[in-house]
Amino acid sequence: MTPVEGRLRTRAVRLGPRSLAALCLVSAVGVAGFGWPLFADPTSQVAAHAQDAPWLFAGLLVLLVAVVTATISESGLGPKAVAMLGVLAATGAALRPIGAGTAGIEPMFFLMVLSGRVLGPGFGFVLGSVTMFSSALLTGGVGPWLPFQMLAMGWFTMGAGLLPGPDQLRGRGELALLAAYGFCAAFAYGTVMNLAGWPFMGALASNVAFDAHADVTANLARFLAYCLATSLGWDLGRAVVTVVLTLALGAPLLKALRRATRRAAFETPVTFEPR
Repeated sequence: MTPVEGRLRTRAVRLGPRSLAALCLVSAVGVAGFGWPLFADPTSQVAAHAQDAPWLFAGLLVLLVAVVTATISESGLGPKAVAMLGVLAATGAALRPIGAGTAGIEPMFFLMVLSGRVLGPGFGFVLGSVTMFSSALLTGGVGPWLPFQMLAMGWFTMGAGLLPGPDQLRGRGELALLAAYGFCAAFAYGTVMNLAGWPFMGALASNVAFDAHADVTANLARFLAYCLATSLGWDLGRAVVTVVLTLALGAPLLKALRRATRRAAFETPVTFEPR
């Protein structure tokens, strides 16, 4: 076996046709769930039910995230990968409350980036979703926003697994790539989560709130003002912390994750010898 072949076999979950189809479906619905305020026609029934639509999408996303997770699991999430998933999800869930409420200090994001990079996009999506769900239970953050958080974190972690050069790029170049991705993705995560909560504002902040009767341009301007006024500092803090931790701890943690996946030999079936 060549070194490259050995590295290729460390993926915990390989996405098959069914997994890809399920992931594309949930992502398409997720894009609609996040972005409908910017694209809904002011005269449409969706705009007429602006306060109800987020709840509808939240309920639908719960089912779809469950479906895609089950589909990916069925396609190759064996007992060894489940054990790895449990350890990483528990670690990420424990890291999240450390900086909760403090200028975007969220160390769990850098762990998601590194884990997605090593273990691939399929494992990354499941890990991101499960970690966010677990951390919500720990912090009491369960609400209509949770399905959106699960999907957004699934995308965030999956994206790290889709970065180029997973089996060739190493060293400082890889750390720089992961740090840059983490910085951009931290802002993207905050932006899409703003979209999820923005329609709930109603008349609480009339100058930046979603207006179901306004056109796309006006609502886009309102949304940008909302992001600048409410979450820019938090997103910047999250991005900077992700970059700093990736550069400082990324090399040893990547090495440890790769060693663990090689030793686990995820694609080797578990067998029990008779007594």
